[in-house]
Amino acid sequence: MRKPKVIRRVFALCLGCFIMVILYFNVSLKPASETVGERSSAQKSRRSPLQTLYDGDQVESPVQAIHQGRREVLEEACRSYTRKRRVLIPEDLKHIIVDDQHGLLYCYVPKVACTNWKRVLMVLTGVTGSLRDPLAIPANEAHVAGNLHTLSEYTASQINQRLRSYLKFIFVREPFERLVSAYRNKFTRSYNTAFHKRYGTKIVRRHRLDPHPDALERGNDVSFEEFVYYLVDPATQREEPFNEHWERVHSLCHPCLIHYDVVGKYETLEQDSRYVLQLAGVDEQVSFPTSSKSTRTTGDMAAQFFHNISPFYQKKLYNLYRMDFLLFNYSIPAYLKFR
Repeated sequence: MRKPKVIRRVFALCLGCFIMVILYFNVSLKPASETVGERSSAQKSRRSPLQTLYDGDQVESPVQAIHQGRREVLEEACRSYTRKRRVLIPEDLKHIIVDDQHGLLYCYVPKVACTNWKRVLMVLTGVTGSLRDPLAIPANEAHVAGNLHTLSEYTASQINQRLRSYLKFIFVREPFERLVSAYRNKFTRSYNTAFHKRYGTKIVRRHRLDPHPDALERGNDVSFEEFVYYLVDPATQREEPFNEHWERVHSLCHPCLIHYDVVGKYETLEQDSRYVLQLAGVDEQVSFPTSSKSTRTTGDMAAQFFHNISPFYQKKLYNLYRMDFLLFNYSIPAYLKFR
């Protein structure tokens, strides 16, 4: 008679323990599930710029349509005009600035508002501390090595992760306007003595008949024609790569190897910059500086510089920058005479 009683007691004890275990897990798991829900909700509210760009729920705006069109033109030109893909190396990534806080990769192109974009990224990455006005940062400070990280500084796995998940953007400009802008800035400004010594003396020595000793020494009076001769001379690139200020965009940023999500243009700089900042969710924290320059290089100004360049050298120069014209959908300038 004892056995049934003992069995009943053991069964009751086990049942009680089982119920207590269920209650324990029910109470302890409920807050955990709420925490997970809160986390996922928070993650949704903090979408990356890349997720924001490709969110299928959004109604396409005119600006989005423009950028979709630019991506399609770029992809089609890459398919049509590039023969063979190759693997990226760290050297290819030295112009790509990384903002880990906001998930941004920016390939900077000299003479396409890169000083102001570097200033903006210094504000966003906290390099400037509490300073929020990009224009308060001196221009020379924006170009100091080490203020901003480039993609070439990361390991292979870190590079791949960022290329997959960060918003990649670039700003481009009509190639010959950019070239004239570089010439004006580096060869006609008296303060650019480093460029005069480094490049001007070499250009005068190679491409001027019977140069004056002072010009050979200082290199501060290079004409645009001499600059063009220097660029199209095959010996120039055999000796060393182009300086970044006149290097082709496709050689600086490799748009056929890296899929850029936003291709901004100098011609629509304010609109495109605002679009990038909106995608990053920081348009209320920082504004892209508006330019008040009245001396910026325009198409009409570029035409004046090309007026004395012969059709033969115009054609050679166009061939040198042809890929930039094709990839970014710029027409051959009407002022060129070789057509």
